[in-house]
Amino acid sequence: MKKAFTLIELLVVISLLGILATLVLANLTSARQRGRDVQRKSDLRNITTALRLYYNDYGKYPASATGEILGCGDGLGTCVWGEIWTAKSVIYMSTLPPDPLSAQSYQYERLDLDSFRLLACLENASDEDGKAEAGIDCDSNWMYEAVMQ
Repeated sequence: MKKAFTLIELLVVISLLGILATLVLANLTSARQRGRDVQRKSDLRNITTALRLYYNDYGKYPASATGEILGCGDGLGTCVWGEIWTAKSVIYMSTLPPDPLSAQSYQYERLDLDSFRLLACLENASDEDGKAEAGIDCDSNWMYEAVMQ
């Protein structure tokens, strides 16, 4: 008589492997989301530094329109996420960083001449640095905010 696995034993092993694969993929997706959120926070810190340099040069933060920075090129043009940020031949950022997901973008708003806020959509809604923000186009409605006042 040949020794072999029964059909039930094979189905149990295959089911267990499927469950393990599902758990691993779920954790991998979550790790990728957290990694992109870390990148977003870092990007906002870097943009904040560049905005402070702009403020030192002009005595005010650049204007904003529809979430974008106005102050590129001749100083009045709209800055494009993912491209160089220059104003009157001064390079403030070699690349104004875009959001890691192309479907989203960072939001900039000048509150007054001496203050601004930057917003980034976070994918991980349990991120302790985030907060709920209504009225912003964000799938998770969980935002990271950098404010300069």
